[in-house]
Amino acid sequence: KEEFHRHGDLLELVLRYTQSLFTQMAQTAVCNRHHSIDQQLCRWLLLSMDRLNGNELVMTQELIANMLGVRREGVTEAAGKLQKLGIIEYHRGRITILDRKQLEQQSCECYAVVKTETDRLLPYSIGHLAACAERRAPAE
Repeated sequence: KEEFHRHGDLLELVLRYTQSLFTQMAQTAVCNRHHSIDQQLCRWLLLSMDRLNGNELVMTQELIANMLGVRREGVTEAAGKLQKLGIIEYHRGRITILDRKQLEQQSCECYAVVKTETDRLLPYSIGHLAACAERRAPAE
């Protein structure tokens, strides 16, 4: 609490994170209104992968549909198209990204808008943060 009130690094990080979330929420609202379920799914998968280390995500189509605010059948159809194109593999709630470049090409511009702003505001990769945490962890 003291660090936050001293206007230090923690405050700056919280403000940057908040701005990043606002950007993502606003862009998602635009995306939900103007882009196809296929494009929304691509955007959502890319943003999810950006926050994970790896190319695999465990998530049901029902949960993805709820997060996108669409019917499960729409997600099933969109995921099926991506799978036929060889972009993803989807089996029993496990999604593997096989071709990220193609996934980016299938996505709408909303992904790039959010990613660019997030990278600007929070220029720390998952790997970078993990390395920092490792350095700060007490030796056993």
